[in-house]
Order: sequence, then structure tokens, then C-alpha cells
Amino acid sequence: MQKKSKLTLKSVAKMLGVSNATVSNAFNRPDQLSPKKREEILRACKELGYSGPNQAARSLRKGHSGIVGLVLSDSPKYMMSDPVANQFLQGVTEHFEQTSANLLLISGNQPSLSSVVDFVDGFICYGAPRNTAIAEELINTSKKVVTVDFNIQGRSSVNIDNEQAAYQIASEVVLNSTQKVAILGLRLIDSKYTCRVHNNELLSTQESIAHRRLDGYLKRIEEVGGLVSGEQIWSIPESSHDFATIAAREAMDTQNPPDILLCMSDIIALSAMKEVLQRGLKIPQDVKIVGFDGIDEAQRFHPALTTVEQFSRQKGIKAAELFYQTAEESVVLPFQIENRESSHT
Repeated sequence: MQKKSKLTLKSVAKMLGVSNATVSNAFNRPDQLSPKKREEILRACKELGYSGPNQAARSLRKGHSGIVGLVLSDSPKYMMSDPVANQFLQGVTEHFEQTSANLLLISGNQPSLSSVVDFVDGFICYGAPRNTAIAEELINTSKKVVTVDFNIQGRSSVNIDNEQAAYQIASEVVLNSTQKVAILGLRLIDSKYTCRVHNNELLSTQESIAHRRLDGYLKRIEEVGGLVSGEQIWSIPESSHDFATIAAREAMDTQNPPDILLCMSDIIALSAMKEVLQRGLKIPQDVKIVGFDGIDEAQRFHPALTTVEQFSRQKGIKAAELFYQTAEESVVLPFQIENRESSHT
């Protein structure tokens, strides 16, 4: 059987006995044809099974596609289940709906951006990609790049001051050197398991906002004359209830359990609160707990969680705005300390 040849604008125009421009205008510039002529051309194309010029090729010729690659720091499955990432995505999509742009979600775990780089106008990168090859491609691409929660020199970025925010939230509960403090951190070391930091090498500040939050916590602890070793710091591989509960149990099962838990996400903090309450302890009388993020559940939980509100939706809106700016700009957005019941009686 002879293979049916693919219909092209040129072959269709020849079959209809009209110019290439006439067929193209019927689909893309109807003002160039009379309504009757356009209807005639479109009807004939439909009968032939031709749906119009290749829009991808047309976009590439024009130099833009209307598609923005949203590079996630982790898999889309994890990011879509994370309430902080969801708030960020709401902000991005809210702005792009006004511009008719389309988002292409890209996992930061994939090997490369080579399969999509030619088809997008640029990238918004939410969190430093785990794959260093992707980070290198973002540095070297000629396309527009906006980073969120990390920086690439010469590119637009959106951040909050994570170290200062962590310092301020720690200052709400760390008041003297006699208090026993444990830190439930997020991706402080390169491990897929919940574990104590011990003497393991921490991820660099360029790769991890959690490291900057750790700096803020430690700054406050040192300020009051306290000391926290790697035995009192946990690294949790992802902000999920299961991983966080393991860390909370280990912390509370130590010989001298903490009376303060500094947590690097609200999910971690809420998991710790559940564990503490299940042991018959009172919050904040027995254990003071603070979080970081400002998710809705933090306020609904009882006792309500003291946390850093980092306005993730506004981060998304600002990142989308920066994508369409010609000049590169680094924006540091404000945060807010929400004092609630988990830290104050």
C-alpha cells in the first residue's frame, strides 16, 4: 500500500489552484480575504483533511511560541502536592492568564532541557534544580530566565531574605542558653533519608535556601549563648508528613528532648506538633514550635502555628512579571512573622 503523503500548505494550495498566501490567509489573516472566499478555502481544506499551517514551525520562525517553561526543583507529582508550590503556581498562572501565555511544567529531575529549549520563550525556575546539568543549561541559555528562591548571576530573580526571616522567627522562642533546641531542617545534606546532620557536609547556600534558614536559626542561638551540634539538627529530604514525623520522633526520643523545635516548613512543624500532642505534652507550655511558609493549615490547626508568612502567591506573580521585562532585576520580597499559639501562651 502506498503511504499517504503529508499535506502541506504548498501541496494544498496546488490542489486547490490558489496561491500559498491565499491558504495561509484563510487560517491566519481572514481580513485579507472576502468572507465567501475564506469559507470556500476552509471548507475545501476540511474535506482534504488539512487543519492549517504548522503552528510550531510558524512560532519558531517568528521567534516566540507563547510557551514558558516552568522548571520545578523536584518532580511535578511532589510539587503539585506541596501547598507552598501550589500557592506559587497560582500566582504564576494568574498573571499568565492575562497574557495568553501557556505554561509547560518541567521536572528538575530530568537529564536535560534540550528537548524543550527550542519550543519555549524562556524559563521560570522555581527552586534550584537537583540536577546540576539543568542548572548549567539555565546559566548558558540565550533564552529569558527568571529564578525563584535561588540566584543565577545576571538573571532576574525573586527571593525573600531567608536568613533574616529564620533569625526573627527563632528570636520569638529562643530566649536564653538553658533552652534545649532541635532544628528540623529541609534538605540540608544530600540524602534521600531523614537523618541527623552529624558532621556531614551541608549543601551550599547557592543551592539551598534551607542552609540560609539554618544560618538564621544558628545566629539567634549563638546570640543568647546557646550551642547546637549536628546531633540536634535533622535533615528531612522533602517537606512531607511521613519524613517529618520520623525526625520529630527521633528528636523527642533523645535523652534530653528539646523544649523548642525550629522547623523549616509548616508541613514539618505541623507533623511535629501532632507527634508532640500524641505524647501527652502541651504546646507551647512543654514544647514551643515554629514553622516557615505561611500555609492555610498553619492557622487552622490547634494550637495555631507561629510561622513565617512568605507570600508564595505574590512570588509567582512577581516572577511572571519579571519574565516580560527586558531589564534583569533581582527582587527581594517582604515576609511577615505570624505570632500564634504554638510559641506563646
